[in-house]
Order: sequence, then C-alpha cells, then structure tokens
Amino acid sequence: MTTATNAFLDHLLVQRAQYRYKLPSRPDAGRFIDQLMRLLFPVTQDCQSVSQHVEETYQKLNQQLVCLLSPLQNTLPEGAEIIAEKFFDQVPAIYDRLLLDAHAITDNDPAAIGLEEVIAVYPGFYAIAVYRIAHELLRLNVPLLPRMLTEYAHGQTGIDIHPGAQIGRAFFIDHGTGVVIGETTIIGDNVKIYQGVTLGATHVAKSMAQKKRHPTIENNVVIYANATILGGHTVVGHDSVIGGNVWLTDSVEAHSLVYHQHQTEVRLKSLESAEPINFVI
Repeated sequence: MTTATNAFLDHLLVQRAQYRYKLPSRPDAGRFIDQLMRLLFPVTQDCQSVSQHVEETYQKLNQQLVCLLSPLQNTLPEGAEIIAEKFFDQVPAIYDRLLLDAHAITDNDPAAIGLEEVIAVYPGFYAIAVYRIAHELLRLNVPLLPRMLTEYAHGQTGIDIHPGAQIGRAFFIDHGTGVVIGETTIIGDNVKIYQGVTLGATHVAKSMAQKKRHPTIENNVVIYANATILGGHTVVGHDSVIGGNVWLTDSVEAHSLVYHQHQTEVRLKSLESAEPINFVI
C-alpha cells in the first residue's frame, strides 16, 4: 500500500474511536420490523417467514431486539434485556392502537377492499405501524434505533414520521408519498392527512432543538394534499379542514375551513376567428 493509503487507514482508526454511538445494521433493523409486523398481522405469506409458532416467534423477536440494542449498551439507561422486556410488555397496547389505525383507513377510504388489504398493502398503515413501534422505544430512552426504524419505513413508503411525534388514535394517512411529520408535532385522534402534507418547523436553527418547533393538530382534522403547516405555536383547531396546497403558519380556530384560492385560465381557440376565448375558473 502507498504511504497515502496507510495514512488514510490510520485516520479511519482514529475517527472510529471518536464515534459516540455504535449502531446495529440497517438490514437487521428492517428484518426486525418486518418480522414483528408479520407476528402481529399474519395476513401475508413469506417463503422464508419466521416460525408459525407464535411463542417461538415472540422469543426470537425478543432476542433480535436485544441484539439490536447491544451495540448501544453504553448509552442505554438500563440493560438491553430489561428494555426488550419492557418494550414487549407494551406490544399489546401498540397492537390495539394499530388495529384502530387500520380500521380508520378501511372505514374511510372507499378504495379499501378490507382490513387485510390495508394491513398488507397500504404504505400509510405501514409507516404508522413502524412509527408506533419506534415511538415506544424512544419512550424507553433508546437512542438512535427509533430513528433508524422510521427511516427504514421512510425508504419503503416515502412517508417520513419522526419517532418523537405524538400521534393520537385512529390516524389515517391516505396515499402518503411525501408526507413529513416533524419531531415535536402533536396530532390528536381521528386525524386524516393526504399525500405531500408537511407538518414542519419555521426555523431549523440548532438552538431550537429542545423547543417545540412543529404544529399541533387537534382531533378530527382533515388535511388535504400538499398542504404545509409550520411552527411550534401553530394550532389547527378540532374538526377543521385544511385544503390542498395551503401554506399555514398561524393558528386556526375549531371548525375552520382553510383553502388556497387561485385562478386557472383556460384558453381555447375559436374555429372561425382563430382568436383565443378565455375562461376563468
């Protein structure tokens, strides 16, 4: 090897010692999520599926989670085995919430054939499921792994939900591509959002890291495609409807209808005069 190569390898060794965290592999994190989903919702078949015995699968998943947590051991609040046990104690509650999410999608989307289709096919449900799993790990003070899980779902679905967001019951993401939900977002119950919606921050300065930067969406709100709602002090009151392409940085009261007003001009040529005829819609 050349002198330059040796110098670079020495630099990598020094850099390696400076990393604060050691992390599990992304493929292992993805496998854990997908196998846990198959345990909870066995509506799909896989040629290389985990065991069909529920108890055996549960034990294997417990071991997988301990393995995922092990590289983080020095930064965990307690042992990996204890955290894994606490996490799986909460899985029944996570399962109940996910059923509510799945039923909300099934009941409100006229294109949904049934619960099985929503669970197996809908990217919105998958992203919500991974968020709820990751959120519980974050609640147990596990660093980085929760974000790794939601970024895995982001790559699979195009839906970016930070595990720190607080999301209520019966949440419905329709279509979903391009949805972004920031870390300090608070979402109430029975909220429905469409593709391209951003619940983001007005400022991205690092000094805002410990402050509420993202909006609060109260119960029974519908947010249509490509709407952008920004700011930690922005509150969308309950039972409101936010129309498509709205840009919102101020709070709105309950039962509000907010829409983006625009004009579309259609120009047709007259067959006789060849002069354009204008229509304003």
